[in-house]
Amino acid sequence: MLLIQGGAGGTTLTGTLFERGERAPTFKGAPDEDAPYVWVCDEFYEVESGGSEMEIGDRSVNVAFESPMPRGFDTRQQGITAAKEHVRTQFARIGISPTDVKIEIEKAEPGAEI
Repeated sequence: MLLIQGGAGGTTLTGTLFERGERAPTFKGAPDEDAPYVWVCDEFYEVESGGSEMEIGDRSVNVAFESPMPRGFDTRQQGITAAKEHVRTQFARIGISPTDVKIEIEKAEPGAEI
């Protein structure tokens, strides 16, 4: 599995790309288990009130989280490209430019603590 992490404004978001032969989580909305690569990551957006308060740079932002929306891909590169776009989009939803998001990819062994 690959851990794909984006960081900006003093916070990070990490999702998991399950690779061919690894068992992706199964839950309502999960992609067809035949997909060789499965991306799973939280989604969030800024709200006026409620939600969870996050410190982003020098400001406080109220953020609401949505259930992860897993997506299946045929190739590793498709999964990585979509994961990077997903992470940048989440930061854009709280007012951070996608170009300010630093992306890191780390290989993790299945079953390892994340």
